[in-house]
Amino acid sequence: MGGCNAVFCACIDHASIGVVEKWGRFLRLATPGLHFFNPFKGECLAGVLSTRLSALEVCVETKTKDNVFVQIVCSTQYRVIKEFADDAFYELQNPKEQIRAYVFDVVRALVPRIQLDELFEQKGDVAKAVLEELEKVMRAYGYSIEQILVVDIVPDKSVRRAMNEINAAHRLQLASVYKGEAEKVLLVKKAEAEAEAKHLSGVGVAKQRQAITEGLRENILNFSHTVSGTTAKEVMDLIMVTQYFDTIKDLGDSSNKTTVFIPHGPGHVKDISDQIRNGVMEAQSI
Repeated sequence: MGGCNAVFCACIDHASIGVVEKWGRFLRLATPGLHFFNPFKGECLAGVLSTRLSALEVCVETKTKDNVFVQIVCSTQYRVIKEFADDAFYELQNPKEQIRAYVFDVVRALVPRIQLDELFEQKGDVAKAVLEELEKVMRAYGYSIEQILVVDIVPDKSVRRAMNEINAAHRLQLASVYKGEAEKVLLVKKAEAEAEAKHLSGVGVAKQRQAITEGLRENILNFSHTVSGTTAKEVMDLIMVTQYFDTIKDLGDSSNKTTVFIPHGPGHVKDISDQIRNGVMEAQSI
């Protein structure tokens, strides 16, 4: 920026802009293309500025409202304003340092008013505050601040470890609650299933007994009609004896070899019949 070369022509690249001086004073801006200069009149190309988008990453160390030291990484995207390229050329010696200084100033003024947990949620507000301040200041120097991004927030290692432990404990607590709810649902469903099974079993037993009763009634009626002179009591005694012998046969044929002592004899058969009949009569009388 400090001097001119005695040249007659120069080619300005695309996405660049040149600064032309005359006898050391600013004369005009040179747009991309071929330009001719008259060195005998003091015209020369003082310098060339790029109008491409540039990025500057700034790492700011500060502390939050709850006294936790953090490192905040901000990415600043900026470019030279073509219409004010002369201000950018003459006013600032080092624009990067100027931008870095303002980012430091805004971040260190804003972050100490925010809790650490809230800082992660409000990093967009931090970026917006930095953008507004930089845009207002740097535009006067011919620079446009396109965007500010808070790309990372890095607390101290011990703080990060404590935050991870808190998060892990919270998730374990939620897992315990969900596990308890799941076990509760299983117990309720199991109880409902057992109640339904018992209900169906009771219905089945009742239907079985009803079928047995109907079968016995039909057998007694058929036998009474077939063999004349027989009474219902005699038919019932015959059925009881038949069931008695079938039961003894089933016990003998069972694969489970267990010893069962049963009093056996004609008199005992009569006793069993009387006992069953008496039990039925007692049940009917209740």
